[in-house]
Amino acid sequence: MERRREMPRVALDCLGCKLNQAEIELLARQLAEAGCRLVAPTDKADIYILNTCTVTHVADRKSRQRLRMAHRRNPDARLVAVGCYAERAPRELERIEGVDLIVGNNGKSHLLRILGEAGYLGQPVARDSMWLHDNGCRTRAFIKVQDGCHNFCAYCIVPLVRSREESVPVDQVVAEVRKRAAAGYQEVVLTGTEIGTYSCNGANLRGLLECILRETSVSRLRLSSLQPPEISSELIGLWCDERLCPHFHLSLQSGNDGVLSRMKRRYTTADYQRAVSLIRESVPEVAITTDVIVGFPGETEAEFQESLSFCRQMQFARIHVFPYSPRPGTEAAQMPPVADSVKRQRSQQMLALARESVPSFNQQFMGRTAEVLWEQQAGGVWSGLTGNYIKVYARSSEELTNRLLPVRLVEIYRDGVWGEVR
Repeated sequence: MERRREMPRVALDCLGCKLNQAEIELLARQLAEAGCRLVAPTDKADIYILNTCTVTHVADRKSRQRLRMAHRRNPDARLVAVGCYAERAPRELERIEGVDLIVGNNGKSHLLRILGEAGYLGQPVARDSMWLHDNGCRTRAFIKVQDGCHNFCAYCIVPLVRSREESVPVDQVVAEVRKRAAAGYQEVVLTGTEIGTYSCNGANLRGLLECILRETSVSRLRLSSLQPPEISSELIGLWCDERLCPHFHLSLQSGNDGVLSRMKRRYTTADYQRAVSLIRESVPEVAITTDVIVGFPGETEAEFQESLSFCRQMQFARIHVFPYSPRPGTEAAQMPPVADSVKRQRSQQMLALARESVPSFNQQFMGRTAEVLWEQQAGGVWSGLTGNYIKVYARSSEELTNRLLPVRLVEIYRDGVWGEVR
């Protein structure tokens, strides 16, 4: 009698945005339910799957490095590259030793079937539905509610690799949130390419949030990212429900109107400032975080200094700084570049402001008590997040993983604050 082949050990890895994280979480659930044994990326695996990113040339390089490292670690494992880089440049990934299968974004949702048809999977074995906690995944669940973008900002590759715009039906999102809450997750993060454009069967983002808050028991609900034009008093009014985290990641990219125009962003600095003011007037203790690109083609020193000044004026809780990276096929890739030395200098200045912003925002909460969702422990020190995205550290002899507990914030510490668990 022919011996039945067992289902493989699968290592899942991910680079890039929260949408990529949500997709890899969903794939992990599908693989676990099919009977696969999920292992860490550094463990011995039969299949290694990387959800790639291509938003910058650095992301491309990291994707290639991860695949090469996986091959060196497990030379007999089948390497599978999926996602945005796989969509944009499959030929580049084919040249990496050990890569067996390349699947772009359009095929990603069918990956389980593709793996089966390729002969990568064996005989299904029932697995515990609590696999997420057993396999050491995050205590926050990422749920994809939307995909695709048609904005075509001058610098952005995303519309070229995620061109199909679609939203997940409300009842399906609500069902996923219920599953995560039932599995013990304390926080759900809604993510997508442009979640502010959510639209399905007459429901917009506000309608989706209302349904989730009304029909689920999730303790915390967080949004991944919004654009300034998507901020309205009707949307912000929902934050009277304390389960919505007082944290908005509001994309900026530049604090200069000339650069914003060349980027083909759909707002001005005045629009951005109005959105920030509306949020702060309506949501107490809110954290506003952002992304900024430095060295965009044609950016003058005066434009950069104006952008730097605007970021300082906005008093962000965190700033993610990106030196401009030309992406093939985008409009900006054809524009005259800023010298690399100038980009490095401007990056250093913006990063210095970013480093100042974190303790400056956190300082106002010293001596107060906040609820912290504890995520992990390292060297005897636990770390977790408040609702307004402050990283908190503390020592405790108790098991804190995935617990939502009141913590007194004591002093500035590393990239966050030191706390005392109540």
